[in-house]
Amino acid sequence: MAKVNPGEFIRQVRAEGSKVVWPSLKETRTTAIMVMIMTAMLAIFFFGVDSAFSAIVKSLLGLLG
Repeated sequence: MAKVNPGEFIRQVRAEGSKVVWPSLKETRTTAIMVMIMTAMLAIFFFGVDSAFSAIVKSLLGLLG
């Protein structure tokens, strides 16, 4: 790999940074809301699955004792 002096490196970083397409505020809000909704849905789902398994284990343990 070729060595580049610090000044050239900074110029390259700025050139690459200018190529980045940043999301708009609306896109960022929409994505954040969707992440929160999906997180809540998954939390409810896993709570239900965990509760079901807990009930099954308790009933099986109740048969032993």
